[in-house]
Amino acid sequence: MNKIDARGLSCPAPVLETKAAVESRHPRRIEVLLDNEPARQNVVRFLESQGYRTWVDLDGELYTVIGTGGDSAPVPEPVATEPVGAGNKIMVMVAADRMGSGDDVLGAKLMFNFIKTLKEMGDELWRLVFVNSGVKLAIDGAGTVADLKRMEDAGLTILVCGTCLDHFDLLERKQVGQTTNMLDIITAMQLADKVINI
Repeated sequence: MNKIDARGLSCPAPVLETKAAVESRHPRRIEVLLDNEPARQNVVRFLESQGYRTWVDLDGELYTVIGTGGDSAPVPEPVATEPVGAGNKIMVMVAADRMGSGDDVLGAKLMFNFIKTLKEMGDELWRLVFVNSGVKLAIDGAGTVADLKRMEDAGLTILVCGTCLDHFDLLERKQVGQTTNMLDIITAMQLADKVINI
């Protein structure tokens, strides 16, 4: 059995240590000790993307993520490498909850309209990633959530930075998208045909 103590490590270190252990040792069982919810979600998603069955034990504020299967389980592609149809794969990264600088009220209106109009990109819109204050567009009370949910229900993968949610104390308020980490974001950037930063 392999055990990784990732307590006290910030994103993406816990998932990177887990990835290194899986790739170098190919364990059939692995335990990862964590002390925060974003890391728990990221490690679970990574292990499941590698064919592990997972469960989590919670003892106070300590999470123990246990993965079993490893080499004996089929290894699907990670979330960021899901096959897509022909055409360009465009990743849009949103790093703020408003667009542009100057008037904040106008910037918030522009971002609301941007999110509402994104569906016009059609099937070429492959990933929508929220980082920094952009994560505020994916939480309860945000006027953008209904549009984002419609896009997600139609098949768009939406990734929301777990470190950012945790920084703004918004993890429990996220309403749409997958909580993600920098490894998933970098992988998506590599696989995208085009990255648009907002």
